[in-house]
Amino acid sequence: MVNKATGPKPERLYNGIELSLPWPPRSLDPKSDKPMPIPYLEHRPRVIPVDIGRQLFVDDFLVEKTTLKRSFHKAKKYEGNPVFKPETPRELGSSTEGERGEEATTFLGQGGVFFDPAENLFKMFYVAGWRGGLAMATSRDMIHWERPDLGLTGGNLLLPQGICWTGPQLKSGGSDNCVWLDLNATNTAERIKFMTCWMHVPKDKRPKGFNHSLHVSDGRVWSDGVPTGMASDYCSFFFNPFRKVWVFSIKQDRSRGRCRYYSENADFLKGADWSKSVYWTNADQLDQPEPEGRYPGAGETPQLYSLNAVAYESLMVGMHYIHRGPNNGICDKGKFPKLVDLELGFSRDGFHWDRPDRGGFIMGSRTEGSWDRAYLHGTAGMFVLLNDQLVFPYMGSSGNAPSGKKGMYTGGSIGLAMLRRDGFASMDADEKKGVLTTRPLKFKGKYFFVNIDAPDGELRVEVLDKNNEVIAPFSFENCMPVTADKTLQAVEWKGVADVSTIRGKEVKFRFHLTNGKLYAFWVSPEKSGASNGYVGAGGPGYAGTVDAVAKSILK
Repeated sequence: MVNKATGPKPERLYNGIELSLPWPPRSLDPKSDKPMPIPYLEHRPRVIPVDIGRQLFVDDFLVEKTTLKRSFHKAKKYEGNPVFKPETPRELGSSTEGERGEEATTFLGQGGVFFDPAENLFKMFYVAGWRGGLAMATSRDMIHWERPDLGLTGGNLLLPQGICWTGPQLKSGGSDNCVWLDLNATNTAERIKFMTCWMHVPKDKRPKGFNHSLHVSDGRVWSDGVPTGMASDYCSFFFNPFRKVWVFSIKQDRSRGRCRYYSENADFLKGADWSKSVYWTNADQLDQPEPEGRYPGAGETPQLYSLNAVAYESLMVGMHYIHRGPNNGICDKGKFPKLVDLELGFSRDGFHWDRPDRGGFIMGSRTEGSWDRAYLHGTAGMFVLLNDQLVFPYMGSSGNAPSGKKGMYTGGSIGLAMLRRDGFASMDADEKKGVLTTRPLKFKGKYFFVNIDAPDGELRVEVLDKNNEVIAPFSFENCMPVTADKTLQAVEWKGVADVSTIRGKEVKFRFHLTNGKLYAFWVSPEKSGASNGYVGAGGPGYAGTVDAVAKSILK
């Protein structure tokens, strides 16, 4: 919005954050190794609206003061991993394009994993074999997968192998693709959003002036390609529903190696114009090199190999692929995979990433012979919601094929890692009671809920006005004590049915916790506890990617 007298007006987000002008920011320096600044943590809104989504404690955005201790939690690898591995001749065979001779790979690069409510199935888009065709597998539980015969180009292939650009009409899958199942698409012909790369061929065979193309599809018919700008390989994209824009995560090589540039557009295909992209982020001085002796070629400066993101509840969660080396030449000579670990970041404005925990959210085992020794990749969509857990599909590489062949990109399989719902971070107390007071908040809901792990402890909540006076009857003494381990737990006060008498007012919540972990709180308009926040790449029972059902999912 532009006022002729005062100029452009900053965009105000759902959470009260005002975006700076110009947007996206153009002030970040690709030569700097300092952590990204987080403007909304330095200058927080005076009053924060909390109507969209569960409110997570991944940072201090919501916190005025506390004696609780914040803990970050890692995903737990599924004991039955891998759940999907090379089986078909295409997947097991030796690569004939790009890096030739690599074997036995089902590649998430970036691919995509989403729940499709229209068919009540999880769908995984992946590459069948190294530099192979674009394939799709389906599952009802994320553990047992099938390769449906699609009747298109052989078996479960959506697009055949072919990494050389042959013109706008899409005849093959390209390489290093990214797939997004757009559940908000009103036209079924645009339900699949697709980006692919055309640069893994000799230079004289590459297209002129671009190296990626964007397409939309219903899964059978593909639109003509819209060329992007120039970039390195392995670019990706995601949808930011808070601002209703497609964000393009553009890989470039700069003075500190692999990094990411940012471009956004409300129209996916128009987003192919990367001419106004800005430097975004890279690994920084807090990303530790691989220690000597743990993996071959250790000690290299970390780089940002890729960055994907998805909306979850009230914020964006970003998966940062941290490359710790060694370089491709060393890996190719030694016939082992390069080291890439998966680490999280969180953003409340969709651009600035807070990365408070650098301990590795999902890490390669580093063990020779292990299926996920190294070269870990997440996927577009990042995670799904299943059985009240967040389930993260990821690819790992062993470097070994069943034939005995070894290679840098050989032996790729797909496994799962799980996390409690909202379980990225918790605010903790031991036997000594701790207290957390929020900043001033406003809400339109009626029913107060928490995600709490305190079966042997207790949580009580009181409500304060802007002068820090308790608002009756929402006092500590009047609060029904919560002793539970539940991801959806109502908080109630004696003599009152809900918190509707204080909605629309400026209030603070004060949590009193003993022997427990507090993961999230929210105020729902429904007794079911529906948060109206986002649920990643979806899950069973959700009509889309918004939590509008809550308790019915948990039954």
